Amino acid sequence: MDAFVRGIRRVSQLCGAIAAGLIAVGVLVVCEMVFVRYVLNHNTIWQTDFVTWSLVAATFIGSPYLLLTRGHVNVDVLPQYLSGRKRWWLALFSILMSLAFCGVVTVLAAHFWLQAWEGRWVSESMWRARLWIPYAAMPIGLGILTLQYIADLYCLLAGREPPFGIKAKPA
Repeated sequence: MDAFVRGIRRVSQLCGAIAAGLIAVGVLVVCEMVFVRYVLNHNTIWQTDFVTWSLVAATFIGSPYLLLTRGHVNVDVLPQYLSGRKRWWLALFSILMSLAFCGVVTVLAAHFWLQAWEGRWVSESMWRARLWIPYAAMPIGLGILTLQYIADLYCLLAGREPPFGIKAKPA
């Protein structure tokens, strides 16, 4: 199981790098779009769709990295004031609920992606992009996020990490 946790952590780190790359490419494409549109006075066809989809993909694909680094927005008021055992139970409940939610949404996103693949869906813009490509970010990102929750659950149950990353106060 330790190899699984190490592997998922590496994959989550890779997801963070990919998400950062998608955002950087999106910024470059916006700059290119402004140049083409306002300096060269040409039409832009694919840029708006690409930027939108790259930012959405960065959101889904970057989510496992945020969970790994605890970079998501959360409220630590309740865990801070709970005793060690109650904090552990709250962490267990939180991980199980999040894991269930991510598992269900992963299955639904995979089904949605499969519909786009089998139906050969394309965008309504002039670009006519195949939609299975941007839609793939949803089941991929959510699937890896689900695996990261499983790794976090194992680390909590095995006592390898403190609940919510909060170390117990010395007595």
